[in-house]
Amino acid sequence: MLFWYESFSSGVIPNDLKSQFITPIYKKGDRTDPANYRPVSLTSHVMKTFERVVRKHLVAYLEDGGLINKNQHGFRKKRSCMTQLLSHIEQIYKSLNNDDEVDVIYLDFAKAFDKVDHLVLLAKLEHYGIKGKAFQWIKEFLCNRKQTVVVEGQKSSFQTVLSGVPQGTVLGPILFVLYINDLLSTINFSDGFSFADDTKLIGAIKGLPCVELLQEDLNSVIEWSRNNNMELHEQKFEVVSYALNTSKTLRELPFYPANVEYRTPKGHKIAPQDTVRDLGVHVSGHRQWGPHIERTVQGARKMAAWTLSAFKDRSPTVMLTLYKSMVRPKLEYCCPVWNPTKVTEIQKLENVQRSFTNKISGCRELHYWERLKKLKLMSLQRRRERYCVIHVWKILQEEAPNDVGFTFKMHQRHGLKAEIPAVSKSAQLSVRSDYDSTFRVRAAQLFNLLPPELRSLTTLGSFKAGLGRFLEQYPDTPPVPGYTPQNDNSLLSWGRTHTMQLSRA
Repeated sequence: MLFWYESFSSGVIPNDLKSQFITPIYKKGDRTDPANYRPVSLTSHVMKTFERVVRKHLVAYLEDGGLINKNQHGFRKKRSCMTQLLSHIEQIYKSLNNDDEVDVIYLDFAKAFDKVDHLVLLAKLEHYGIKGKAFQWIKEFLCNRKQTVVVEGQKSSFQTVLSGVPQGTVLGPILFVLYINDLLSTINFSDGFSFADDTKLIGAIKGLPCVELLQEDLNSVIEWSRNNNMELHEQKFEVVSYALNTSKTLRELPFYPANVEYRTPKGHKIAPQDTVRDLGVHVSGHRQWGPHIERTVQGARKMAAWTLSAFKDRSPTVMLTLYKSMVRPKLEYCCPVWNPTKVTEIQKLENVQRSFTNKISGCRELHYWERLKKLKLMSLQRRRERYCVIHVWKILQEEAPNDVGFTFKMHQRHGLKAEIPAVSKSAQLSVRSDYDSTFRVRAAQLFNLLPPELRSLTTLGSFKAGLGRFLEQYPDTPPVPGYTPQNDNSLLSWGRTHTMQLSRA
């Protein structure tokens, strides 16, 4: 401890603790092309110990002072890819409900973490009030670092690192967030969302003047990147348009694309896309989750096939451990964002779990619903609704950001309930229908289904335990081919059935 006290007081870090060992990890494409490898940096574990101390105080200072942009969701407590996507989707539907169309421009930074200019970063640290010994120590942490590439046990000569935040460190991510923090403040018309360097601009389009304003914001972001010595892959920019039915005919006219297209200052036309991959989730301008669900099922099936071929043991303990750690996470990534309501999509997802559990010893002769009971598994559909309810509770308890605009109200008879948002009666019918299936609406309905005493719990452990007991009251009979469920198995449907039975009694 005395060593680190002296290091922080003097602003000196031994060079050995700043050395980085780079291991190239193959991604895809030609194996002889260095660009197809991801550099993974290994740094000193001793150094990381003190970095955690510095980061804790640095983050507390930044968060308490409200210095980080609220739309930056990367490397921040209580924020994640899911919270950013939920906010993004809600923003889209707010505009559509106002009869505004939406254009979303996706940007692409080239090796953003490696392009950070140390002098610019240090100037920004001082701007945010980080001075004195803390500033000197972080400056020493950044500068005069050495790195070597290790391949099959052979090392290259050590070279001085001239730019970039040191990857593989504890402080690196938060320093990058500070570097890019003022990017979103350059836009005036649109809303910007970032997860580290993954940035997108979203604008409500009422007409051609709004297209021009969104173009101006795009130009401002590109100008920011130049001023901050960051490189953008302008050829990889993408734009997704969320159109209303009333304008689809207009958009098909020959002259329309020339008036609404977006270009970079270098003249690159941004290619419009029907579907893009946004933080691992495929979002579609048609407001459908089918493309994402199809890719999710394909990825999970591949992982299941690999798992079953690599491991021969079919005992329940081994199989369930493999399934829960290797396959199911692929089926549930950010699932509150895209939680499907169509029976066909629910079946596609459920069939992956159904097929895998059929391979478990002693389960082949049981139908899917019986297997779920024997293995003490929830259906994927039930688990998705459970995740939605838990996230609403986290928003209520300020354990997650309320970027989707939840409001809660205390009722004399029913206790604390989430308000169901009103949808504009003038909104397009398909928009209203799609919005009723979004997280903002369905998650509020699911949360309100809980008993008042359960909704009022204030600790996550007790809430999850109470939620588990509550879910046990309802049958878990998801729709799968060959079985006829009593309803679509949603908790909302079971709740309505239970209410009807009480009223008849």
